Amino acid sequence: MAARRTTASVPELVERARSGDARAVARLISLVEDASPLLREVMAGLAPHTGHAQIVGITGSPGVGKSTSTSALVTALRKAGKRVGVLAVDPSSPFSGGALLGDRVRMQDHALDKDVYIRSMASRGHLGGLSWTTPQALRVLDAAGCDVVLVETVGVGQSEVEIAGLADTTLVLLAPGMGDGIQAAKAGILEIGDVYVVNKADRDGADQVRRDLRNMLALAERTEADWKPPIVQTVAQTGQGVEDVVEAIEQHRTWMDGSGELERRRVRRARDEIEAIAVTALRARWGDVHARTELDELAEKVAAGKTDPYAAADDLLASYTED
Repeated sequence: MAARRTTASVPELVERARSGDARAVARLISLVEDASPLLREVMAGLAPHTGHAQIVGITGSPGVGKSTSTSALVTALRKAGKRVGVLAVDPSSPFSGGALLGDRVRMQDHALDKDVYIRSMASRGHLGGLSWTTPQALRVLDAAGCDVVLVETVGVGQSEVEIAGLADTTLVLLAPGMGDGIQAAKAGILEIGDVYVVNKADRDGADQVRRDLRNMLALAERTEADWKPPIVQTVAQTGQGVEDVVEAIEQHRTWMDGSGELERRRVRRARDEIEAIAVTALRARWGDVHARTELDELAEKVAAGKTDPYAAADDLLASYTED
């Protein structure tokens, strides 16, 4: 996709974003999403100003109330004097490739608050519930002075574990009446939570979901020094229990600071980001492998039993080295 035009230089955009200019923040995130040729300059300009924000991931199956919970968390965090960013990763439209923007609709209560920045990002077919540009967009919001950045994922159930590698603190939402008792017996998202939230706690079955969670978490092997994920019950639509979630997030941050886990998570996150950028660059250099005549020739040899696929792969790699 072609980069969107910008009349301001990257250093100017970075300075304006740091001062809280929402238009500059939006422009920088657009450069990220468009994979602009200016992206390297943007990341270099942001780097000295990052590392302050706490990244909180919000995940769970569709229908558990992620968007409503995110909006309620924004209200509670603003009450505590925090500047908040929200990246709401929406499913992509199969027609335009853009986000469906459902999350933005649900968070209109915060639209006029200059200390809240909400951005919907399209997943664009990326698996794991996130957009591939999410890490860079997080850097923009971090450098722009957000104290907390909430990342709400698409919501694709058991496979949605990628957020754990991106967030400092991961909230896993469940709700009664949605088969979550069965989910509690499975691996997947039930293994990644730092805080578990049973939303819609005013409905029948909420206490059972909490009991199922407690029983499953009790089976995990943890030492005395390990973090023990709390289970918080909420009714996000009314705000009930949301301040308890904020308190649990703060307690987790305190534990991470004291144990060194925050530094470990952030180094791991940076490592994964570097790896992803490097692999993308290698793929770009690799080009369209299917257009290579060598691949067809090697495939015919493998199919005829004249060579094996590993030897053929070595030959293909060697042909690229020779190029």
